[in-house]
Amino acid sequence: MSDSFTPLSRKDMARRLAQDIPEGWYVNLGIGIPTMVADHIPADREVVIHSENGLLGMGPAPTPDDADPWLINAGKQQVTLLRGGAYVHHADSFAMIRGRHLDLCVLGAFEVAENGDIANWATSANDTAPAVGGAMDLAVGAKNLWVIMEHTTKDGSPRLVKRCTYPLTAMAAVRRIYTNLAVIDVTPQGFGVVEMAPGLSFEALQARTDARLLPAENTRGETHHG
Repeated sequence: MSDSFTPLSRKDMARRLAQDIPEGWYVNLGIGIPTMVADHIPADREVVIHSENGLLGMGPAPTPDDADPWLINAGKQQVTLLRGGAYVHHADSFAMIRGRHLDLCVLGAFEVAENGDIANWATSANDTAPAVGGAMDLAVGAKNLWVIMEHTTKDGSPRLVKRCTYPLTAMAAVRRIYTNLAVIDVTPQGFGVVEMAPGLSFEALQARTDARLLPAENTRGETHHG
């Protein structure tokens, strides 16, 4: 059976995730696609964006005329600071993380396992980032961890797996996953499909996923608002 569907763009993935962030949450956005979420927070919703290098109250990406070369996020991208925002010491920033003062962290990933394990910093013992950065602290310190990533690799290999094959960032930490094909909750029963790209069948989504998928109505418990 063939499906006629259009995967979401990275911008649309970020917009979709931003819709689900509740009013008043304090949120850290990881490097890559997660940083795009800041550009799509609904205008009538107060969400406080945190960056581990010492920013609280970060705004969307600046226009060329508004760019400040000294104002950057943890990924060294130029950002804006909203009215009421603050600069804080690096140690204070991590105290916010380790003290569980963040409601949500959004990270990219190489793999997520059906039990919520996340691998997002290395693809082998010889192919690693310079360091894991703040991802380990964020994955266990934030009250909720959501992942945003492409559903498969460039060669079509699944990123949603039964067990991660790459070095882990954190164990059993992920609660929700946003991909270019679906929105999926991590539940005690496994991956629960909340939403799929228009035109995509459940069977086609399963064929692109290593772990077994379940319709959301067949899973128990609220998993993504801690």
